[in-house]
Amino acid sequence: MHTIPFRSAKQLVSLIRRKKISCLELLDLYLDRIERYNPEINAVIFMDVKAARKRAKAADRALAKGNLWGPLHGVPMTIKESYDVVGMPSTWGIPQHKNNYPPKNALVVDRFMKAGAILFGKSNVPLYLADWQSFNDIYGTTNNPWDLTKVPGGSSGGSAAALAAGLTGLEAGSDIGASIRNPAHYCGVYGHKPTYGIVSGQGQSLPGVVAKSDIAVVGPLARSAEDLALALAVMAGPNDIDGKGWQLRLPKPRKKSLREYKIAMIYSDPEAEVDKEVQKRLRAVAAFLRKQKVRVSEKARPKIDSREAYRNYIQLLRGATVGRLTPEEFQKGLKASRRLKPADEGYEAQMIRAQAMYHKDWLAHNEARHKMRLAWADFFSEYDLLLCPAATTTAFPHNQKGERWERMISVNGKLQPSTTQMFWAGYSCNVYLPATVAPAGLAGDGLPVGVQIVGPQYGDLTCIHFARLLEREFQGFIPPPGFE
Repeated sequence: MHTIPFRSAKQLVSLIRRKKISCLELLDLYLDRIERYNPEINAVIFMDVKAARKRAKAADRALAKGNLWGPLHGVPMTIKESYDVVGMPSTWGIPQHKNNYPPKNALVVDRFMKAGAILFGKSNVPLYLADWQSFNDIYGTTNNPWDLTKVPGGSSGGSAAALAAGLTGLEAGSDIGASIRNPAHYCGVYGHKPTYGIVSGQGQSLPGVVAKSDIAVVGPLARSAEDLALALAVMAGPNDIDGKGWQLRLPKPRKKSLREYKIAMIYSDPEAEVDKEVQKRLRAVAAFLRKQKVRVSEKARPKIDSREAYRNYIQLLRGATVGRLTPEEFQKGLKASRRLKPADEGYEAQMIRAQAMYHKDWLAHNEARHKMRLAWADFFSEYDLLLCPAATTTAFPHNQKGERWERMISVNGKLQPSTTQMFWAGYSCNVYLPATVAPAGLAGDGLPVGVQIVGPQYGDLTCIHFARLLEREFQGFIPPPGFE
């Protein structure tokens, strides 16, 4: 069993309820670790210690009277900087929002508090939440606790790094381009990207924005699969307006053991070649599953063209984020789109086209997306889950020069734009599907590898259940060296 800082949220609640540790003692344990380890990681970038200690004391008094607040009673947690929390700034890493203190909590924050969590701080993000690294001019750079010269992922990089280093009990992030999944993979923790629309993102948006974004979701990160299920149960469901008309009832997993599952495996794709070290760990997962009598196919695929799926995703993704552009940036993009050569299919060209497209073009891309959703539904009528990479490499070295598509990473000895990894982000994300990332062991470079477990729409609990079976029988969370 791990030492207390690295135990699951569920185990921490058990310790509190059995009076093995008080809520205040547990909070102070994490605060002490932050003082000791956070300077070199820079994962937790804002704390309201006074308010947290006051709430922890109240939680202890309530417990003494036999009053349990909820399933997370007394668990200290941090949350991604982009969530609105009263008393804490919400900036998205944007300097002009440095002093933005929201007047009310995000809906998910209120739900965590109602469940008994002690929210004491926020974790770092990249500018506009738009990078597979986590750095900005307000809070600086977050490092991967497995190797400080490497990125922790993004945009929920601070969330994953804090969990891996044992600085917090639970976390929540957001995901439109693998922003939960790639940090979980890089830092060796668990992350779940929910089915689109089942968790309200109310209060997790840029200042003044209230409309729900296409593709984007919010979801949990944790040190165990069981915690993902626990946190998702707390987070999920409609907001007050939508809740007047619908309720969420996710189907429970129908399979109890690994051998009951029928899965498909993907190790790489011509659109986004995956490093052999990552593939090696995924093949180890497949080999283990076969030994457990799981039916594994390495050829089964949904009937979609992966190249077209990737391009469709980039168009819809950049169509969803174009609203962030200033009028000047938008006009500059329009001019740039007119100069593009038709044969230019680089990431920058695709992005510029998406930001300048007519609504009629968006509707065509959306229609193509929904046809792919039908193909995925057909696929999941035969297979329970699809397992694939979360990214093309393990955590790569910090590189903050130039634009994202200009930054190169090495894949099997060849340079690849870092944005190529967006293929594995959009493969399931663009069609609204849930995906859980679970630890799959360490690569030859000693860095974590995660396996992405994709399920049918609303199959969230099945994805998490499969991750839990892998955790129990194959591989679970392990702390990075030096932080034990």
